Amino acid sequence: PPEWPPGSPQALQQPGRARVAMAALVWLLAGASMSSLNKWIFTVHGFGRPLLLSALHMLVAALACHRGARRPMPGGTRCRVLLLSLTFGTSMACGNVGLRAVPLDLAQLVTTTTPLFTLALSALLLGRRHHPLQLAAMGPLCLGAACSLAGEFRTPPTGCGFLLAATCLRGLKSVQQSALLQEDRLDAVTLLYATSLPSFCLLAGAALVLEAGVTPPPAAGDSRLWACILLSCLLSVLYNLASFSLLALTSALTVHVLGNLTVVGNLVLSRLLFGSRLSALSYMGIALTLSGMFLYHNCEFVASWAARRGLWRRDQLSKGL
Repeated sequence: PPEWPPGSPQALQQPGRARVAMAALVWLLAGASMSSLNKWIFTVHGFGRPLLLSALHMLVAALACHRGARRPMPGGTRCRVLLLSLTFGTSMACGNVGLRAVPLDLAQLVTTTTPLFTLALSALLLGRRHHPLQLAAMGPLCLGAACSLAGEFRTPPTGCGFLLAATCLRGLKSVQQSALLQEDRLDAVTLLYATSLPSFCLLAGAALVLEAGVTPPPAAGDSRLWACILLSCLLSVLYNLASFSLLALTSALTVHVLGNLTVVGNLVLSRLLFGSRLSALSYMGIALTLSGMFLYHNCEFVASWAARRGLWRRDQLSKGL
């Protein structure tokens, strides 16, 4: 039910369900496609430069958002954007390095723990309160991730370390983005443009130092590889714009809980493209993760149902963020 009476100024400011649904659909499809395509680039084409790929993502994002970005930006906001750029670039680099080292299915399963980090950071840094059932939903979410990881743990520790670092940084990045979008009233295009240039400089410098001479450069005439890289960059722009829009309409925690749906899609793609096979424990973990997502997104409905049956006191009903 709406929080404000229909027609009131507060109700007019509430995001429409159609906008949220469209942003979420684009974000889920772009995210699943980009992860699978990046793994295809690393595995099938043998592209051994994940930092360079991350830098190209940021360069294309800066070019795509150049004309639509608002300028100038207040000094205090600019400092927060630079901090976000550092988190953004580092998380992207760690994610792609880990994705290159581990199977796609395991890489996606590691990301299911992101909501827990996001919840803790949003409470500590932003002081946000959450519905008790949203807190309870973290149990099956994290237990499902643990079961999935236990069933599929067959990767070198280095790859898992990068993935776990990317997961923690992704939660921090979303909290920073949410604050800039909702409190500083930046739009998605402006924020993506402002963070892309510093992130590109960071990633390009890291690629020049760490990846020079490590692997042979890709052949200039390999049109399929460059077509895949270009498509990956375009998907990255679409994914980030949809992600920023969804953060502006909802919250950082909601985005990452919803993002666990991409795990299911990427597990299917991993089976189709790379022949990965999941264990029974992993399937049980996926079921627990999806049940936790249902509880998180339908906490008011579950609480109302429990209150009607005397299992939940009505004075415990509160709106979560």
